Amino acid sequence: MNISFFSSPIGLGHVTRDIAITNNLKNISTNFVTGSAAAKLLKRLGYTVQDVYSPPSFVVKKGTLKNPARWLWSYYKYYRDCKAISKKIIQKDNPDLIISDEDFASLTVAQEMGIQTVLITDVLETHFTKGLASLVEKKMNKSMQKIIDKCDAVILPETGKDEHNMKHVGPIVRQTNYTRKELRKKFSFEKNTIVISVGGTNAGAFLIQSVIDAISKINQDIHTVLVSGPAVNTEFANVRNLGFVDNLHELIYAADVLVSLAGRSTIDEANSYGTPAIFIPIKGHFEQEDNAKKQGFVFEDIYRLEELILEKLAEPRHQTSTGGARNASEIIQKLLSQSNA
Repeated sequence: MNISFFSSPIGLGHVTRDIAITNNLKNISTNFVTGSAAAKLLKRLGYTVQDVYSPPSFVVKKGTLKNPARWLWSYYKYYRDCKAISKKIIQKDNPDLIISDEDFASLTVAQEMGIQTVLITDVLETHFTKGLASLVEKKMNKSMQKIIDKCDAVILPETGKDEHNMKHVGPIVRQTNYTRKELRKKFSFEKNTIVISVGGTNAGAFLIQSVIDAISKINQDIHTVLVSGPAVNTEFANVRNLGFVDNLHELIYAADVLVSLAGRSTIDEANSYGTPAIFIPIKGHFEQEDNAKKQGFVFEDIYRLEELILEKLAEPRHQTSTGGARNASEIIQKLLSQSNA
């Protein structure tokens, strides 16, 4: 049996949770289709991946999303390109199942070809625009909902009641074979360590200097570690910049405090590993703002980072166990066994 994982390359959260699921699958050949930093991450970890997607970039200035309507139009054109790309790949690979992590182009093609489809998502409709542009977005949401309804299963990385094809599996996070003590030794975290993470694009660059400035005002001996990703190459004084990493979940576990954008997968990993964290959303990015709000943060918290960091340094850890990756893999394996029965 073989499956194709079409993972959205917009950020790294999609592919990291897909890795967590794949690690729980048994006797299944998996091929990833994505692009940008997501493809780079998969290659570094030794997965089979086709690097074919080039998503449009968000324009973020001083932490605020600019021209969301223009970005949405660019995304629509990107979606059409991805349909053509995914059709060629699906026809060539002939997979038993298509799994999409918020890549709706591959779902459209697979459903037209009569192939089983699974969607992994934490967003069932978008809210990027206002005014006249929102009318176009509403139409796109209706089309998206039709695709969702046709899926054999929709995997939601949260708790809730299952209805129709909606399957709530709980947070999906990558696991580590190391203890926190072992990881701190591995990373040389010998004193209070704050990890700054800004994702797989340059959209989070605005957050870096604000966090560094806040830490410099705190009268404590703090080790500052920056995970700047593949798009931010600037060096900062008194900051250890790890650049692009393939094990952010382990760094989060080892850290005393995490300061990050409000990506869903990073939030789930921090909560799972019990690391006190601060999540600053991109202003105007509805998904990040919603994620941050659920954790008790808003964009304006960027102006009181010193206070928040001190609070988090004093906050106890509360590690929680989650079976989201295992639950998701069981849904996938069950669909495959039913189709081959």
